[in-house]
Amino acid sequence: MVTAWRRPRAMLWTAVVVVGLGFLVALEIAARHYGLPGPIANQAREVIFAPKSGPLLYASMALMMVVLTWRQRFIAAGVAVGVDIVFFLVRWAVDAKMMFGNGALWVIIGVAVIALVRRTGAERVLLLKGVGLGLLLVAGRKTGDTWLLITSKTRPEVLDQYVGTADHALGNPSWVVGRMVEATGPVGEHVLDYVYIQLAVAAVVVALYQLRNVATERRFPGHHLVRTFLVIGLLGPAFYMIYPVVGPIFAYGADGGQFATADLWPDVMPPLSTPQHMGFNEITPRNCMPSLHTAWATTIFIHSRKGPRLLRFAGTFWLIATLGATLGFGYHYGADIIAGVVFAFTIDAAMRALDRGWDRSAVQLVAYGATVFTLLLLSYRYLSMPMAKNPYVFGPLMVLAMVSVIYGYMRTTRLWEPKLAPAAKPTEAQPEMV
Repeated sequence: MVTAWRRPRAMLWTAVVVVGLGFLVALEIAARHYGLPGPIANQAREVIFAPKSGPLLYASMALMMVVLTWRQRFIAAGVAVGVDIVFFLVRWAVDAKMMFGNGALWVIIGVAVIALVRRTGAERVLLLKGVGLGLLLVAGRKTGDTWLLITSKTRPEVLDQYVGTADHALGNPSWVVGRMVEATGPVGEHVLDYVYIQLAVAAVVVALYQLRNVATERRFPGHHLVRTFLVIGLLGPAFYMIYPVVGPIFAYGADGGQFATADLWPDVMPPLSTPQHMGFNEITPRNCMPSLHTAWATTIFIHSRKGPRLLRFAGTFWLIATLGATLGFGYHYGADIIAGVVFAFTIDAAMRALDRGWDRSAVQLVAYGATVFTLLLLSYRYLSMPMAKNPYVFGPLMVLAMVSVIYGYMRTTRLWEPKLAPAAKPTEAQPEMV
């Protein structure tokens, strides 16, 4: 019976690996078509050349090390730092670009080699799962960069005027928050910029807490942050192709150059006029709808709720700061944020259901979230003018739709939690009959 269960599971994982590799190869070919290296080439060059993000590689190594013992972790960290010191000295000597992270990538590859050559059975599988977890985080970043390139090359027109018009129903929050960020000066901008850039590192911190017992239990939990994080990154860019939007700072600001409708962001509220498709350059990514940074930050917030107080505080801070950055830097409209929150809760509900099994409550929750998400995108496109002209109706409706998905998620997942049996009450001593 166990063998019968393992065989289809092994076939499923094999199919996932094959599809994943095929997807990477397809993206590599697409990038080469536009004369640029794809995710595979970019990752391979970081074995020797300066990585794009050293913190991300070390975060990936930390994620991989959840399968190692403490002694093995200290050895791995020492090897990574030692390799990076050597690379640092060589780059300093030849006056090359300086960046750390090669050592972390070398350690991840080394653990994969050890698993294949020196380990067998369940121990090999566990080590390879750890390596896969670390590499998936890096590969997700590389594939995301390639996706952004493809969106800018294949979607010559954007829908910013429709989303910007619909955003009147919310009071144009990007303009409001943009002025607030400008008022904070360089300090506030640097803090928000760091939070925005290092979102993946924050996710790793929460994931490390969730996976802290993997080394002792020799198995991964059924549901954790990384699964939802990666699925959001896999599915989200598909909507960039369906719904291309560049963001306020490009469509309504100076960063858009000659392609912007006007230089309005964030000082002048955009005028209300009939929206239409607008052509844009082949450089700026169409990566606004939905806001995946908001979706990822929301996922970090969700998964930090069961951690200690410091982790819960960090998850709340990262969500608030990410919202401030996405709006305050003009990267997203308020409508993107609402869609991103709904997207995050729907994906996390689906991943929870995948772990525990699909019952009626799971199907209803995921179907409801997907329906609300779809209706939001359709309303931004086809009802933007009525939404802008009736802000006191559509603004609360948009927020209410988002809150209803959050409430449904909380109510349903609370019922999925295992109930602890109440403690037995001590029996009182009865007076003995004489």
